This record gives sequence, C-alpha cells and structure tokens, in this order.
Amino acid sequence: MNTWIKEQLELQREPEFQKFTASLLPGVRHILGVRLPALRKMAKQLAKGDWQSYLRTACDDSYEEIMLQGMVLGYAKGDLQEKEPFLRAFLPKIDNWSVCDSACSSLKLAKAQPQEFWDFLSEYLRSPREYDVRFALVQMLDYYVNDDYLERVLQAIDSVDLPFYYVQMAQAWAVSICYREFPERTLPFLKKNHLDDFTHNKSLQKITESLKVPKEDKEFIRTLKRKSD
Repeated sequence: MNTWIKEQLELQREPEFQKFTASLLPGVRHILGVRLPALRKMAKQLAKGDWQSYLRTACDDSYEEIMLQGMVLGYAKGDLQEKEPFLRAFLPKIDNWSVCDSACSSLKLAKAQPQEFWDFLSEYLRSPREYDVRFALVQMLDYYVNDDYLERVLQAIDSVDLPFYYVQMAQAWAVSICYREFPERTLPFLKKNHLDDFTHNKSLQKITESLKVPKEDKEFIRTLKRKSD
C-alpha cells in the first residue's frame, strides 16, 4: 500500500507547485508538490478499502502522506467510536494549518454525533499543542455555529489562552463566523471577552472583511477595536 502511495505521489508531483506550497507553509519539510484534488481522489480510493489497516501502517515521510491520512479519516465510513483511536494517533502528526484545516473539512463526525464529538473536541481545546487546539476550533467553526451550539462555541473560543499564531487566527476566524451567522447574539461577546488584544482586533478585522456583513455593521465593529499600549 505505501509503495503504491509513494508511486502515485511521485507521478503527480509538480516542482513549481511544490515551491508555491512551500512558500505558504514556512518551516514545513518534505513537501512533494501534489495538488489537493489529486490527494482527495487518492484518499477516497483508500477510504473505500481497508482504511484501518492503511492508517495503522501509513508513512509520515512527506507532507502529502500526512495530509492523505487526515482525508482518509474523513472520507472513510465509520462513527466516532470506530475512528477515535485513529484520530488520536493522527492529531499529533499535524504541524501546519493546511493539514489541520483539510482534515477538518473532510471529517464530518459532528454532523452525525454532535454531542459526542463536541466532548471529544473539548478535550483537545485544553491541549498545550498549537494544532490540537486549532483542530478543535476549526471543527467548531465548521460544524457548530448554529442555534444549539453558538453560546458554547463562543465560550470555547473565550476559554483558549494559548499564544500561538495559528490558534489565535483560528479564534478570530471562529468569532467572525459566529458574528456573520448570528450578529445580535455575538455582539455582546465582541463587547466583552477575555481574548488578548491581538486576537480581539483580528476578530474584528475578519468581520469587516466579510462580504456577508452589512456596511453599517462594519462601521460599528471598527469602533470596538482595542488600542495597543
């Protein structure tokens, strides 16, 4: 299996795309330069077979091989109970926002088991690892910004105090999605929260950059910006 995967990746790697991807992911090593649609196609093939055996023996030799594992976890049929041990083994391998966010977009356990998966994510929200926390936050903004979970999402965002850039950006992104979908219910949070100044102001910036937020709302949102000392 791993031999086939490496052969397929080698056939589809593009030197110029490798340079482009590397420019977006500074510090990430062993990028081959395979485009995401090609990886998704491979992942769907792997997910249709014995995905458990694949994940137990998968290689971590490149950015793309790790990306594949996250995608397979998402595309494979199975509930949280089946996928949990594989997910717990996969999360420590995440070392960049791209693998994190791609895994989140393909993994839809929140739709079938919202409360069970929320409890799982809440554990990782308290992790000291940057991408554990980003994974939890991105899952929440992807699948939990709704009537039932909005207040819990805002409380979760507010509870995180980890000074890592990609955590702070995920917090800001999540706040902006909450405001976009539920402006009246999110506004009190913007007026009073425990976010550091950078994350708070970045949240406001993301709201004002949204094409779905009315112009008059954006003008008021800008007045909530905190001034740096």
